[in-house]
Amino acid sequence: MANERVTEIRRRRSRRKKIDKLKKKLEKATVSERKEIATKLRSLTPGASVIIANWGLDERKV
Repeated sequence: MANERVTEIRRRRSRRKKIDKLKKKLEKATVSERKEIATKLRSLTPGASVIIANWGLDERKV
């Protein structure tokens, strides 16, 4: 049980680092790069729709 918890915490931390890197890239991103970032977010995390909405990467804007 505890081993699963440690594994999940590790996954969450690495996911957070990846999301932070994508957010930094977003500042200078072009339209096509924004689409690519949104695609990567969708494959990275189940809560991607919330992050995409918060970052303004909705399909309407991208």
